[in-house]
Amino acid sequence: MTIKKSLRRAEKLQPNNNISFPIGSILAVKEYYEFLGLSTIFNKFKTRGIDINSLIQLLISYKLTENLSISKASKWINRKPILDLFNLTPFNEKVLFRTFELIGNNKEEIIYDLQEHIMEMYDFKHTDINMDWSSLILYGDKSRLGKYGYSRDHRPDKKQITFGISELRDPINVPIGMTVQKGNVLDTEHFNDTYDQVKNILDEGSMIVFDKGAHSKENVDLILADKMKYLTAKKLNKSDDEIIKNFSKSDTELVDEDDRVNGIKIHFPSRINYFFFSEKLEYEQLQSRMRKAQRMFEEARTIQDSIDNGRGIPKRFKINNDLVEMKYICQTKLNVISEEEAMKIVEKASINGREGFFCLVSSENLTLKEALQTYRKKDSIEKIINSLKNEIVIKPLRVWKDESIYGALLIGFLAQLFISLIKYDNPELKHTSSKFIKISLSNLTVTMVNHRDRANNLFYSNFDPINRVILFRNTAKT
Repeated sequence: MTIKKSLRRAEKLQPNNNISFPIGSILAVKEYYEFLGLSTIFNKFKTRGIDINSLIQLLISYKLTENLSISKASKWINRKPILDLFNLTPFNEKVLFRTFELIGNNKEEIIYDLQEHIMEMYDFKHTDINMDWSSLILYGDKSRLGKYGYSRDHRPDKKQITFGISELRDPINVPIGMTVQKGNVLDTEHFNDTYDQVKNILDEGSMIVFDKGAHSKENVDLILADKMKYLTAKKLNKSDDEIIKNFSKSDTELVDEDDRVNGIKIHFPSRINYFFFSEKLEYEQLQSRMRKAQRMFEEARTIQDSIDNGRGIPKRFKINNDLVEMKYICQTKLNVISEEEAMKIVEKASINGREGFFCLVSSENLTLKEALQTYRKKDSIEKIINSLKNEIVIKPLRVWKDESIYGALLIGFLAQLFISLIKYDNPELKHTSSKFIKISLSNLTVTMVNHRDRANNLFYSNFDPINRVILFRNTAKT
């Protein structure tokens, strides 16, 4: 027997002209924009036409909400309820590109003014900073900034740009600077721009913390010439092998019991080296290098199998370029030694005896524990960079003019700044990720109930603990 079921329409469902849209991000952006007095910064660059401050606030709000293409941003902004919030009339998406170019052309002045406003509005406990650098993929060939270089996004086949971030370090953790360079600029070269951008707002004696990728004598001399302090890491070299050879736990200080870290201090006339050995790090590095050794062995076995069977060398071991013609003659040691001997050879090539050792360098005479803890807290700037790239989502960059690239990155920086200030102002959100703050603000919506004969009603919905804290209690503004 066949039973027929008819689709039941929802009872009492009536079409209407009510409109709902996310409002949380817009409210938070407007609040911080006004609190920091950013309108005085941007008014200098545009006084006619569409209000530049409204456009910038809307671009930041969009970055914290949907964050798709500029074409989609134009559609998102050009909705009547959102335009009404900012007293705007509909405009072409080209206006947004011109806005990017305008602020990109004035990026340095904007950053300097922004720093002054932040330092004026907040009484921060210190001006010690962390600095770090990363890269972003750049699609297209029109920008002079796009160059091949070391890709942190693991795409060496794509052109990229590099960018540097400065952050007031723990417990503040607020970004105060962003620099942009070509994709092939090394961290040691990029350091100068990043440091020069923030040094004027630092108090004498501030500590500059950065990783070993930017460590050079020239960069250290810049810091010391300005009467600042520094803490960084150094790459281990042959001169350190003698220290490693004679390193004995009985002659060192236990610095971290959980990770089983021991260390010694080595004094030099102009610096102090903090030499550490971590059992946990040693285990992790040995595991990683054993995996590398296994890959080397498997590659050699694949090549030997191809030789034994009279086949060509697998394509992944060749130069894949139609303009390059090369004849390959390969032989391995696997036909004359055992697998056990082969593994010993690749293990010896992968393991160098420095596993578990690392060295920090500072101009200051810190305790071993102070040096280690201060450097470890540098991970906060790595989290900011991760947030910019994967939560605020400033990547990927499309084919734009250089000025547009600068402008787009500056909008992303402002979005991250507002998120970081939210965390600073509300300690209970300090360890909440940017992703969850974005989601919470986007979830807060307003519904406009349209009436023919009277003013429209506004109904707010989807309050949660995070957006309640952000929008109804801000300790920095009370």
